[in-house]
Amino acid sequence: MRFVHCSDVHITADYFAQPLLRLGWRRWVALAELTVGGRARAYRHAAQTLATIAHESRKHAADHFILSGDLTAYALESEFQGARDALGELVEDPRRCTVIPGNHDVYTPGSQRSRRFERYFGHLLASDTPEHCREGAFPFVRKVGEEAAVVGLLSARVPVVPGIASGFIGPKQLEGLEAITRDPRLAGRALLVVVHHAPLTHRGRPDSKLHGLRDAEALFKLIPGERYAVLHGHIHHRYHHPATHERPHIFGAGSSTMAGREGYWLIEVAGGQVVGGQKHVPGARA
Repeated sequence: MRFVHCSDVHITADYFAQPLLRLGWRRWVALAELTVGGRARAYRHAAQTLATIAHESRKHAADHFILSGDLTAYALESEFQGARDALGELVEDPRRCTVIPGNHDVYTPGSQRSRRFERYFGHLLASDTPEHCREGAFPFVRKVGEEAAVVGLLSARVPVVPGIASGFIGPKQLEGLEAITRDPRLAGRALLVVVHHAPLTHRGRPDSKLHGLRDAEALFKLIPGERYAVLHGHIHHRYHHPATHERPHIFGAGSSTMAGREGYWLIEVAGGQVVGGQKHVPGARA
């Protein structure tokens, strides 16, 4: 079985075409990152690149497509619409597609109150085992074929102030995840656990307190070994830490549409275990 995993696609609107008052003070702060920091330039072709990845998912005959958050630059309505348009028909079918929110998708309290992410992607949060949901729709389960299941977790929270980009799963979702690992209906399946924040950096270390996944160790304790993989984004590096007896496989998808760093994972599952992955660059010749 094959899974395409991408992340941090950051569909970016023209912020200088937006009414300044409607942007709000949090996005005013972000304008420096868009301009001086070069983010707007780095993601000017993000929609086209995401559409290419979605198309290549079909060319790879992937069984499921996974996007682990940060669909938007700063949670504007038009950015969510742009992400959905870029994914095309793929996003219409929960059997073929899983999408979770990242911290940029809940960048403002207003985006969370209006459930902006859910209006565009909420149909993908329905669970095959709803009795295990503990925090809204999370954790949700999507069975894929006979050998695998995708588990979606929520780690993205509205930051107190811009610049604090850490996240946490929380004890309720972890309790639900533990129940999922013990569910006999999922026995013999590899579990691909999707969360936005990185449990380990590309250097194999915990991330900083203001940027990392706070309860990564608690997550590891529930899903050690080859049967499990954590698929994440947030850190704009693409890497794989193989599973050990103490932790699962970890696949960081990087920023799949960032100019000069475009790419995604093609992850292989066989015999109810995660057996590896290959990096791909969208648009590259085979």
